[in-house]
Amino acid sequence: MDTTRDGTPAKLPTAADVDAAARRLEGVALRTPLLTSPVLDAVTGARVFLKPETLQRTGSFKFRGAYNKVSSIPPERRAGGVVAFSSGNHAQGVAAAAKLLDMPAVIVMPRDAPRPKRERTAALGAEVVLYDREREDREAIARDIATRRSAVLVPPYDDPLVIAGQGTTGREIVEDLAARGLAPDFVLVSASGGGLTAGIALAVKARVPSARLFTAEPQGFDDHARSFKSGQRETNAAITGSICDALLARMPGEITFAINRALVGEGVSASDDEVAAAVAFGFRELKLVVEPGGAVGLAALLAGKLDVRGKVVAVVLSGGNVDPELFHRLVA
Repeated sequence: MDTTRDGTPAKLPTAADVDAAARRLEGVALRTPLLTSPVLDAVTGARVFLKPETLQRTGSFKFRGAYNKVSSIPPERRAGGVVAFSSGNHAQGVAAAAKLLDMPAVIVMPRDAPRPKRERTAALGAEVVLYDREREDREAIARDIATRRSAVLVPPYDDPLVIAGQGTTGREIVEDLAARGLAPDFVLVSASGGGLTAGIALAVKARVPSARLFTAEPQGFDDHARSFKSGQRETNAAITGSICDALLARMPGEITFAINRALVGEGVSASDDEVAAAVAFGFRELKLVVEPGGAVGLAALLAGKLDVRGKVVAVVLSGGNVDPELFHRLVA
């Protein structure tokens, strides 16, 4: 049995928890479509279906988990609000969920987070507290604020309700493929702390046990792939140095890895150049704005990191909150 940081047994979410999250999110989160591209199918030799969470509320999948967690807080505990730590996407998801539920929110964000992410978080009504990514501990800062304000901490990935909310992405993938008479052979999910991967794995494996799931990570930040090989959580040597700012967690989460090592167990990575090419492909061929961290799975696919010929492949485009200047450079 895996344990949490204080030594107590960790409660692992289940596929039933994902189903409960889907009911809670119905009519609140957007059910994003599955998109296809003849060009992408021709390049890969597969039937590829893209899940554009770029179109989700706040521009990423993070709203799903944030709302599932925040809406589950009992009314008597809501006055103190919520606190989260995030480089941007989780920040916006929590801020939006708190606003919908009329709760105060404080978000601890790195000073080097993309300006649009910081501005949008503040525009959603959250109080933004900045920290130095290389010198300060964001989680310690957030926990201190939560304690002082009697607020509820909303972790970015290592939380059963957050994981279950993210898992609704995978539930929709399976359901929408089934409506076409198909089932996924491969599912590629960009990974940072592993919450999206864990939630999707719970939903997909419960319905299509034969499906193979892969984490997609930036080159040099492939802690999941290395952890799968070693059987224990591995740490990245660096905390900065990739254009994929949304995917720079130091290591897989405790709860997320307990799920992913059992249901996933495989990972691929892509270089910044490969990610840049995927961002440009998304804009040119799909007319989508995809942030680098949201395009890693597509990047790995385009770079031929997996043999997917003749397979049905689902790829999650996990977010679209990219700095306009960076996006211009990548697509130009």
